[in-house]
Amino acid sequence: MDSSDLLPVGRRVAYWRGRRKLSQQVFADRLGKSKSWVDKVERGVRSLDKVSMLQDIAAVLRIDTAVLLGRDAQPAAVTERAEGVERIGEALSTYEIALCRPAARRVLLPADRLVRTVEHAWIMFEHARYPQVIAMVPDLLAGAQRIHADDPGWGRPLLVEAYRVTASLLVKLGEADLGWLAADRAMATATGDPMLVAAATVQLGQALRAMGRARAAMSATLAAAYRIAPPDPDDGTPPELSLCGTLLVQAALAAARHGDDQATADLIDEAADMAARVGDGHDHHRTAFGPTAVDLARAAAALELGNASEAVAWHEKTTKRDTWRWLPAEHRAAHLLDAARAYLQADDPISAGRLLIDADRTAPAEIRQRPAGREVLAQVARDPHAPTTIIQLALTLGVT
Repeated sequence: MDSSDLLPVGRRVAYWRGRRKLSQQVFADRLGKSKSWVDKVERGVRSLDKVSMLQDIAAVLRIDTAVLLGRDAQPAAVTERAEGVERIGEALSTYEIALCRPAARRVLLPADRLVRTVEHAWIMFEHARYPQVIAMVPDLLAGAQRIHADDPGWGRPLLVEAYRVTASLLVKLGEADLGWLAADRAMATATGDPMLVAAATVQLGQALRAMGRARAAMSATLAAAYRIAPPDPDDGTPPELSLCGTLLVQAALAAARHGDDQATADLIDEAADMAARVGDGHDHHRTAFGPTAVDLARAAAALELGNASEAVAWHEKTTKRDTWRWLPAEHRAAHLLDAARAYLQADDPISAGRLLIDADRTAPAEIRQRPAGREVLAQVARDPHAPTTIIQLALTLGVT
């Protein structure tokens, strides 16, 4: 490790200025600043809180901007993510079992262990451990496909869940087309079982919406929701209501993307009625459905409709509840990204930056692995009033 890695930013500037054999005066002249300004920066009296100034200093010192922060501006995680997605794409493109190729008979996980592995993959996803899930998915798909081929009745739910977690992961990583493929495979596998179809439709709706196909997403999720909806909500079981309500939320978000205010409000209100019967603190069908999740969806829908102030209001109201902490880390961090966008639109970059720091503490991969997170971070960092911590994080991740 270079000794400069352990220094504060100002001291690091002094370190590299010394390495380049520049006096404070010469360095100041090249920056168009005074010698006093340079001295204050190097002593930590004056902070460097603008991306443009950090870039100017780096250019004069002939170093990468992120070196001023002692970090690598191009983290290996980004490359590893791309390679992992490519392996998942290859796994989804394999038809060995359908074609009865001998290669499909390679050693795979035993059935009982594969069940635990699917469960573990979902847990890792809900904790936003995306690199771990990326590594698991190819073997998970191969094993679930083999078990389904050997015993379709027993293996079908397992394969649907494997495709569902794969689709959720791919959409999260910005790979909507591949996510749609995984969700479509889940739908095809689930055909004939209304509850399995409904579960798969959650990911189908997410993928379609991510692809900009809001109408198709709304149509599919509504059809699946009303197919399993109990005639009387009071007679519905919590798993049924959770799945149906989640599909209504997905339909509402699609309606919001399409700009339909009334449909959005009606669908979220209908979902809220079901959520009140389920309560918070459950995760039926991997939905985390309940009153808190529905109110967070209200914030996301308001943002989609261009009502930033309403989105901020729902965020501030909902996240004050104790039940907010009961949601999976992935769910909370994803909401914080949406809320940060709302604050940006409301001309409050300070609050947007604060939420991004919270999101990074809650689930770092939401910022560091997810393209949408990196995009929001870049938007906040470009604001002239962005907090210094956000500028440093953006430079560290190379998203400025």
